[in-house]
Amino acid sequence: MQARDRAESWLSQPIDQEFKASIQQLIDGPETELIESFYKDLEFGTGGMRGVMGVGSNRVNKYTFGMATQGFANYLKKSFSNETIRIAVAHDCRHHSKEFAQLVADIMSANGIEVLLFNELRPTPQLSFAVREHNCHGGVVITASHNPPEYNGYKVYWNDGAQVVAPHDAGIIEEVRSIDNLGDIKFESNPALISRLGEEEDQRFIQKSLEQRKTKASSSDLKVVLTSLHGTSITTMPSLFAEAGYDNVHIVEEQAEPNGDFPTVKSPNPEEREALDMALNLADQVRADVVIGTDPDSDRIGVAVRGNDGNMMLLNGNQTGVLLTDYLIRHTELKPSDFIAYTIVSSDMFGAVAKAHNVDSMICLTGFKHIAKLIRDYDGERRFLGGGEESYGYMVGDFVRDKDALTSALLFADLASEAVSELGSVEERLMQLYRKHGLYVEKLTSITKKGIKGAEEIEQMMKDLRNNPPASLGGEKIVSTADISTGIRTDLITGETETIDLPKSNVLQFFTEAGSKICARPSGTEPKIKFYFSMRAEWVEGMSLEAQQKILTDTIDRVGKDLNLV
Repeated sequence: MQARDRAESWLSQPIDQEFKASIQQLIDGPETELIESFYKDLEFGTGGMRGVMGVGSNRVNKYTFGMATQGFANYLKKSFSNETIRIAVAHDCRHHSKEFAQLVADIMSANGIEVLLFNELRPTPQLSFAVREHNCHGGVVITASHNPPEYNGYKVYWNDGAQVVAPHDAGIIEEVRSIDNLGDIKFESNPALISRLGEEEDQRFIQKSLEQRKTKASSSDLKVVLTSLHGTSITTMPSLFAEAGYDNVHIVEEQAEPNGDFPTVKSPNPEEREALDMALNLADQVRADVVIGTDPDSDRIGVAVRGNDGNMMLLNGNQTGVLLTDYLIRHTELKPSDFIAYTIVSSDMFGAVAKAHNVDSMICLTGFKHIAKLIRDYDGERRFLGGGEESYGYMVGDFVRDKDALTSALLFADLASEAVSELGSVEERLMQLYRKHGLYVEKLTSITKKGIKGAEEIEQMMKDLRNNPPASLGGEKIVSTADISTGIRTDLITGETETIDLPKSNVLQFFTEAGSKICARPSGTEPKIKFYFSMRAEWVEGMSLEAQQKILTDTIDRVGKDLNLV
């Protein structure tokens, strides 16, 4: 009844007739689809919104995005009441992304806000860069990252080029929720306030990205395979690599054309091996040293390298991030104020590498907006070298304040060129780090729970873990826990507690006597609950990498069984 009432209330709103007709079809049709479309309002969260496109209050459409844009416009006008406000707007390759970007520009201009609108699809890091480059007060990018084709999303940025954080996130949410009449959305565009950003923006970004390089030796000798997975990196990354001197680059042509259906992959997610299959096949054909794949909005990269055995070796997000962190630190003239950053669900090997060089590491909540906030908090006092998270996102320097697959890909190619030249392979560089800091093995298990029932099941899983925490996992005794939602860390041996200096978040962590870390966290953007496993052991000389990894992988499997995940 709640969904039906909400649907009928929309019929009384000032919306176009075609949209009304579609709502009436839902009301007259199967109850299941009506409920999924209208059982709640599509939530504008702390960084924006993401959902399935379609008709309904719980769907992505011109009115849900319209409310988001009007609320953001209202908040900008309150925050910068005595200034001429300017924002940048970009979009990815998804269906209707360009139309939604134009919608945002129209509504913002109708509210008297100047808009710099990218002519065509462009990578998300270029939007972050444009906000800073053009002294904008904020930004919007229309993207659903690596979600399935039926999704789209809306990401909001503040004047530092980072996704919004407190207090602005809450302020924007309040403004969006206060719009209960769709007639309050100003759809009538003011074209005089909309300017276009073209290819000149690519060159500005490329030059700044090139400035982040640390080494350039032997770059022309490295064979690289690039795939955009039908996404936005094809617009900029080939030119970036060409200007960097990489003239042995092979593009996966079947995946080069932007296409919101992502026809050659089940999921355009470079975290998944299957998404990189075509690139790996091409790598074997041309005997490439490195494969790099980007997700549709080009803020994440998946990497494979030619291993010591001559075969392509996929790296996980932690391995790629640790290699980049080590590379950045080794090739930087360090200062006492320097720091790196990583998230609570990422490998603590980030911190171990930094500590070995007397570089501070800061740990923050999941999401690059929290890393970007650290940069802003210490602006002028401390220098940020780089940061990463296990979900294949990295940031080099601070000219972009979000995950940046383009610059990260370039610097990974540079470190690969160095490793191949000096050691014979990137794998050998990784082995060096394992010998020095210990072997780390990580795994992410994501469980999808769609719809109303799924959300309830995820909530119950977190309640059960809190109310009945395991005494051991994988045969290892739990010695401490951390509940980020309460901000309390508990030593289960002594019973002592301490406060965690992090914003509250729905995350649980379990630490074992062997030094392992297991985290449980519902996704903020997808209908999933995620379990992060991070195991560590001292390196054993004389035993192969594969054998040592299997020991820790078996432990992870036992933990999964203890948590009833398999």
